[in-house]
Amino acid sequence: MKRRYPFQVKLFLSLVLFSCLLLALQGVILFHFIDRQLHHDLGQRARVQASEIALMPGLAEKVASRDLAAIARLIQPLRDQSDASYIVIGDVHQQHLYHSESPERLNLPLIGGDNAEVLQGKTIISVRKGGIGVSLRSKAPVFNAQHQVIGIVSVGYLTSYIANINVSLLWQASLYGLALLLLLFLFSWMFSRNLKKQMFWLEPKDIALLVLQQKALLEAMYEGVFAVNAERQLILINRAARELLAIDRSESELLGKPLDEVIQIHPAFLSQSVGDESGRQHDRITVLNQRQVIVNRVAIDLQPGEPGGWVCSFRDKNDINTLSSQLSQVKRYADSLRIMRHEQLNWTATLVGLLQMQRYDDAMRYIQAQSAGAQQVLDFVSARFTSPALCGLLLGKYVGAREKGVELKFDPACQLSRLPAAISETALMSVVGNVLDNAVDATLSVRRPAPPVELYISDRNHELVIEVADQGCGVDEALKPHLFEQGVTSKPARDDDLLGAEHGIGLYLAASYVHQAGGSIEIEENSPQGTIFSVFIPFQPLASTGIAL
Repeated sequence: MKRRYPFQVKLFLSLVLFSCLLLALQGVILFHFIDRQLHHDLGQRARVQASEIALMPGLAEKVASRDLAAIARLIQPLRDQSDASYIVIGDVHQQHLYHSESPERLNLPLIGGDNAEVLQGKTIISVRKGGIGVSLRSKAPVFNAQHQVIGIVSVGYLTSYIANINVSLLWQASLYGLALLLLLFLFSWMFSRNLKKQMFWLEPKDIALLVLQQKALLEAMYEGVFAVNAERQLILINRAARELLAIDRSESELLGKPLDEVIQIHPAFLSQSVGDESGRQHDRITVLNQRQVIVNRVAIDLQPGEPGGWVCSFRDKNDINTLSSQLSQVKRYADSLRIMRHEQLNWTATLVGLLQMQRYDDAMRYIQAQSAGAQQVLDFVSARFTSPALCGLLLGKYVGAREKGVELKFDPACQLSRLPAAISETALMSVVGNVLDNAVDATLSVRRPAPPVELYISDRNHELVIEVADQGCGVDEALKPHLFEQGVTSKPARDDDLLGAEHGIGLYLAASYVHQAGGSIEIEENSPQGTIFSVFIPFQPLASTGIAL
C-alpha cells in the first residue's frame, strides 16, 4: 500500500528538494563563472609577466649569444617571485634556452605549435599541452636592437593548478551553501508548520471537501446569505440571496465587488458600533434593495477586536409576518373554541336546569340576555371598523379577556374607516393585539375583581390613534426607556406564551411596526393607577431610513 504523507511533510520535502536543486544549479553556474573569470585573470597575468620579461635589459643579447647560464641567472630571481607554474625562454629556432621546471629540456624543441604568431611579433594567450602538461600560457617575442624577433618568452599556469584554485574557492562557497541550506531547512519546516496552523491543521483534501460542503449547504438554504470582508467587498452570496434581492448576475460576477454596488444597505448596519460588543445582531429589521427583511449579522473575527468582515443571513419580512399571522389566527381560533365550549356548557347546563324545573319564561329571558350582550359587541365592532381582520381580532380579544375575568370596553368614539398606507393590516393587528395582551396581563396582576381595559381607535385628524388604558400594576420608571427593546419585559415568563409577547418580543414588534410607519408610541400613567399606551401613525409618514428598532 502506498504510504501517504501529511501535507506539512509533503510541503517541507518539496521546499527542501527545490532548495537543494536551486543550490546545485547555483553551484554549477558559480563554478562556470569562477573558472572563466580565473582563466581570464591568469591569462592576463601571464601576458603581463611574459611581456615584462621579454623587455628585460640584457635578455636579448644573452638570447642572441645563446648564453644559457647567463639567461638562467637573469630569470631565476623572477621565477622565485612569480606564482606561475613555469617560465620558458626559447630562441628563434623554437628551442629551449631556459626552462624553470625541466632543465633537462634545454636545446630541445618547444612543444605546443603556437609559436608562429609570436615569431611574427605578436603576444598571444593560448591553452596548449606542453612538456609538463596542459597549461594556460602567454607567449611574448624578444626583439633585438633592429626590432627583429630573436626569441620567445613563455609564462604558463598548469590547468591542474587552476583546478586546485577552483576547488578551494568552491569548497569555501560550499560551506556557506551548507549553512544556507540548513537555514532553508529551518525556514521550510517553520513555514510549512505555520501554513498548516493557518489551515486549522486540516489536509488540503479536507479543506476542499469542506468548501464543497459549504457551497452545497449555502445553495440548499432557504435563507439568503452574503458575506463581506473588512473592505466591504462581497466574498460570498448564495442563490437564495440573489433571488430574494432580485439580482440577476451569477456569484462569480459579484464576488470582489463593493457591497454598495450590489446591495443597497444602510451604511451603519455593518459598523462595529451597531449591536453588541461581539459584533452580533439578531432579528434586525432593515431594508435590502427596497425590500424589508429580517437580518442576522455575525462578525468574522480574524484577531480579537479586529473584525475581518461580516456574515449576514436574512429572510423576507413578509414570510415572518405570514407565519406570525397564521400562528396568531390559530391561537385565536383555539382560544375562541375553548371559550365557546366552556360558555356553551355553562349555558346548556343552565337551560337544562330551567327546563327541568319547567320555568320556560325564565329560560327564554336567559337566552335573550345572553345573546343580546354578544350581539351588541358584534354590532358595535362591525359598524365602527371596516377591516374584517381587525374585527375578528377585537372580538377574539374581547371574548378572551372576558373569560379571564377582564372586561374590554370600547370607547363610543371608536372609528376606523381606512388604514395608513405606511402600515399593513397584518402589522396593525400585531400592534393592537400585543398592546391589548400587555394591558390584560397587567390588569390580572392586581386586585379582584379586575378593573376593565379601555380601548380607543380613531382615524380622525389625519392620523391613526390607538389608546389602550389599564388599571394594572403599571411600569417601573427605570424600565420605561427600555420597554420597547427586544428581550425587555416587565412580566414573568410563561410556558404557554405562543406568540412570545410576555418574553420581551410583543412590545418590541409593535414598536418596530409603528416606527417603520413613521409613527410613535408613548407610555403614560393612568389615574388612579395603571398605564396608558398611545400609538400615533400619520397617514403621510416621514421617509424611512431603512433602520428600525
